[in-house]
Amino acid sequence: MVAPSPADRLRLVLADDCPALIDEIVALLAPEHTILDCVGDGTRLVDAVNRLHPDVVVSDINMPRLNGIDAARRLLDGGACRAFVLLTVNNDSLLVTAAVDAGIRGFVLKADAGEELSQAIRDVFAGATYFSRGISR
Repeated sequence: MVAPSPADRLRLVLADDCPALIDEIVALLAPEHTILDCVGDGTRLVDAVNRLHPDVVVSDINMPRLNGIDAARRLLDGGACRAFVLLTVNNDSLLVTAAVDAGIRGFVLKADAGEELSQAIRDVFAGATYFSRGISR
Protein backbone atom coordinates (compact mmCIF):
# COMPACT_ATOMS: atom_id res chain seq x y z
CA MET A 1 0.00 0.00 0.00
CA VAL A 2 1.32 3.43 -0.93
CA ALA A 3 1.07 6.04 1.82
CA PRO A 4 -1.16 8.96 0.91
CA SER A 5 0.46 12.32 0.24
CA PRO A 6 0.17 14.88 3.05
CA ALA A 7 -2.53 16.68 1.10
CA ASP A 8 -4.62 13.48 0.96
CA ARG A 9 -4.32 12.61 4.65
CA LEU A 10 -7.42 13.25 6.74
CA ARG A 11 -6.86 14.95 10.08
CA LEU A 12 -8.36 13.01 13.02
CA VAL A 13 -9.12 13.40 16.70
CA LEU A 14 -9.54 10.08 18.55
CA ALA A 15 -11.38 9.47 21.81
CA ASP A 16 -11.45 6.36 23.99
CA ASP A 17 -10.96 5.90 27.72
CA CYS A 18 -8.71 2.85 27.21
CA PRO A 19 -5.10 3.95 26.56
CA ALA A 20 -4.12 0.55 25.14
CA LEU A 21 -6.95 0.71 22.60
CA ILE A 22 -6.02 4.28 21.64
CA ASP A 23 -2.48 3.02 20.96
CA GLU A 24 -3.88 0.28 18.69
CA ILE A 25 -6.12 2.73 16.83
CA VAL A 26 -3.21 5.13 16.32
CA ALA A 27 -1.05 2.30 14.97
CA LEU A 28 -3.86 1.31 12.61
CA LEU A 29 -4.67 4.81 11.32
CA ALA A 30 -1.38 6.75 11.44
CA PRO A 31 0.02 5.33 8.17
CA GLU A 32 -2.94 6.80 6.26
CA HIS A 33 -4.19 9.71 8.39
CA THR A 34 -2.82 12.50 10.58
CA ILE A 35 -3.67 12.06 14.26
CA LEU A 36 -4.11 15.52 15.80
CA ASP A 37 -4.96 14.43 19.35
CA CYS A 38 -6.08 11.47 21.44
CA VAL A 39 -8.30 12.02 24.47
CA GLY A 40 -9.84 9.84 27.16
CA ASP A 41 -13.19 11.47 27.92
CA GLY A 42 -16.02 13.27 26.16
CA THR A 43 -15.38 16.69 27.66
CA ARG A 44 -11.76 16.65 26.50
CA LEU A 45 -13.02 15.47 23.09
CA VAL A 46 -15.26 18.52 22.73
CA ASP A 47 -12.38 20.78 23.76
CA ALA A 48 -9.91 19.14 21.35
CA VAL A 49 -12.28 19.29 18.39
CA ASN A 50 -13.18 22.93 19.03
CA ARG A 51 -9.48 23.77 19.21
CA LEU A 52 -8.13 21.62 16.34
CA HIS A 53 -11.01 21.40 13.82
CA PRO A 54 -10.28 17.88 12.52
CA ASP A 55 -11.71 16.45 9.33
CA VAL A 56 -13.12 13.42 11.19
CA VAL A 57 -13.68 12.45 14.83
CA VAL A 58 -13.45 8.80 15.88
CA SER A 59 -14.89 8.14 19.33
CA ASP A 60 -16.02 5.42 21.67
CA ILE A 61 -19.55 5.71 23.05
CA ASN A 62 -18.91 4.90 26.71
CA MET A 63 -16.50 7.45 28.15
CA PRO A 64 -16.29 9.39 31.40
CA ARG A 65 -17.75 12.89 31.85
CA LEU A 66 -19.62 12.92 28.51
CA ASN A 67 -20.49 9.95 26.33
CA GLY A 68 -19.60 9.81 22.64
CA ILE A 69 -23.14 10.35 21.38
CA ASP A 70 -23.67 13.47 23.52
CA ALA A 71 -20.23 14.80 22.52
CA ALA A 72 -21.09 14.19 18.86
CA ARG A 73 -24.40 15.99 19.21
CA ARG A 74 -22.66 19.06 20.66
CA LEU A 75 -19.94 19.06 18.02
CA LEU A 76 -22.16 18.39 15.02
CA ASP A 77 -24.89 20.81 16.10
CA GLY A 78 -22.32 23.49 16.83
CA GLY A 79 -20.57 23.01 13.50
CA ALA A 80 -17.22 22.13 15.08
CA CYS A 81 -17.01 19.00 12.93
CA ARG A 82 -18.93 17.50 10.06
CA ALA A 83 -17.82 13.87 10.17
CA PHE A 84 -18.09 11.63 13.22
CA VAL A 85 -17.47 7.87 13.49
CA LEU A 86 -18.40 5.91 16.59
CA LEU A 87 -16.16 2.98 17.43
CA THR A 88 -17.76 0.65 19.95
CA VAL A 89 -18.26 -2.92 21.13
CA ASN A 90 -22.00 -2.34 21.43
CA ASN A 91 -24.33 -2.83 18.46
CA ASP A 92 -27.54 -2.30 20.39
CA SER A 93 -30.20 -0.94 18.03
CA LEU A 94 -31.22 1.78 20.49
CA LEU A 95 -27.66 3.11 20.57
CA VAL A 96 -27.42 2.99 16.78
CA THR A 97 -30.71 4.90 16.54
CA ALA A 98 -29.52 7.48 19.11
CA ALA A 99 -26.28 7.89 17.14
CA VAL A 100 -28.12 8.45 13.86
CA ASP A 101 -30.50 10.89 15.56
CA ALA A 102 -27.44 12.83 16.80
CA GLY A 103 -26.20 13.15 13.22
CA ILE A 104 -23.53 10.45 13.34
CA ARG A 105 -23.05 8.75 9.96
CA GLY A 106 -20.37 6.20 10.88
CA PHE A 107 -20.69 3.29 13.30
CA VAL A 108 -17.88 0.71 13.48
CA LEU A 109 -17.69 -2.25 15.83
CA LYS A 110 -14.31 -2.50 17.56
CA ALA A 111 -14.06 -6.12 16.45
CA ASP A 112 -14.22 -4.92 12.82
CA ALA A 113 -11.95 -1.88 13.20
CA GLY A 114 -8.90 -3.47 11.57
CA GLU A 115 -10.85 -4.17 8.40
CA GLU A 116 -13.34 -1.32 8.34
CA LEU A 117 -12.28 1.79 10.26
CA SER A 118 -10.22 3.51 7.56
CA GLN A 119 -12.95 2.94 4.98
CA ALA A 120 -15.57 4.27 7.40
CA ILE A 121 -13.50 7.40 7.98
CA ARG A 122 -13.12 8.04 4.24
CA ASP A 123 -16.81 7.36 3.53
CA VAL A 124 -18.11 9.59 6.32
CA PHE A 125 -15.73 12.39 5.34
CA ALA A 126 -17.06 12.14 1.77
CA GLY A 127 -20.63 12.57 3.06
CA ALA A 128 -21.71 8.93 2.92
CA THR A 129 -22.79 6.68 5.78
CA TYR A 130 -20.96 3.62 7.04
CA PHE A 131 -22.20 0.88 9.34
CA SER A 132 -20.14 -2.20 10.24
CA ARG A 133 -21.31 -5.43 8.74
CA GLY A 134 -22.17 -6.63 12.25
CA ILE A 135 -24.81 -3.95 12.69
CA SER A 136 -28.26 -4.69 11.34
CA ARG A 137 -29.60 -1.72 9.47
